[in-house]
Amino acid sequence: MSKYLIIPNRDAIEESLALCVEYGLGFELNDYIHPNTLDDKEKCDQIAQFYNSLNAPIMNSHGDFFDVLVFSEDKRIAAISEERIIQSMEVAKASGATSVIFHSNMEPFLTADAYRNNWLDKNEVVFRRICEKYPSMNVYLENMFDTEPDEMANLAERMQDVANFGICFDYAHAYLTPTPLLVWAEMLSPYIKHVHINDNDGRNDLHLALGDGTIDWNKFLKMRDMYFPDATILVETTPIENQKKSLKFMKKMGFFK
Repeated sequence: MSKYLIIPNRDAIEESLALCVEYGLGFELNDYIHPNTLDDKEKCDQIAQFYNSLNAPIMNSHGDFFDVLVFSEDKRIAAISEERIIQSMEVAKASGATSVIFHSNMEPFLTADAYRNNWLDKNEVVFRRICEKYPSMNVYLENMFDTEPDEMANLAERMQDVANFGICFDYAHAYLTPTPLLVWAEMLSPYIKHVHINDNDGRNDLHLALGDGTIDWNKFLKMRDMYFPDATILVETTPIENQKKSLKFMKKMGFFK
């Protein structure tokens, strides 16, 4: 299985495929993140057919994350959120992906126990149901607005018995929080199955090429080896030039072994 992944560019797929061959990469699809796409069955079918026509290592797909709130107090919002998750799983499966990533979407400024407990309870119910419905696919929950890892760790601990559930640790998102990266890595370590990396300026989620921001990548490599050595890792920057720059930087830094 490929250790590192990139986001393929359908408009320049030969370049994306060439990078896969050169560096031994897999693909993580970002084609289905928009709800308008999910509602266009013809478009979804065309995208799936495109990827099925390739001899490419398609591994993951990012699910819809806009306003997906399975823990909403509004039952109709919660219901449509679960529907979006199911749609995301279906199109990912049709495209050949075996893992799908969703965002936690927790509001960091709402710290009351009632809010946090509701988030925890309802996410567990929904993602247990999703994992049972798709036993041959992995479901990963990614830190997004979270300012600390506690709730995600609590959810993952509750769901330890669900083999196809895990955490997608977005290292760049965690870097933007007041919580030290070491705390994130230590607390989520038992549950991390996938990782997202890109660079930023410490203030904004810029998705820069690795080496173009302020993240200490030597520190990342040490954390990788200690806390999530078996996780797959997406180089989450979309422009192909950024991907090429990142991969050259990673090769120089000793990411590839």
